Amino acid sequence: MRDDKNGEDVPNQAELLIPRLVREAEISEEQARELVEMLGTEWPSLLREARFLKERH
Repeated sequence: MRDDKNGEDVPNQAELLIPRLVREAEISEEQARELVEMLGTEWPSLLREARFLKERH
C-alpha cells in the first residue's frame, strides 16, 4: 500500500475521511469515494470540491 506525504496509509486515511466528507459537505458516500480517488486525501481540496459538487446538483 502506498503512503501519502505524511507517512500515513492512504486507504486507511481515506476510510476515515469519507464519512467526515459525507457529513460535512452533505454529499453521498459514492461521491465522497470518487473525490478521494481523484484528489487523494488532502482535506481542504476534498472539502472544496465536495462543496462545489453539491452546488452543481
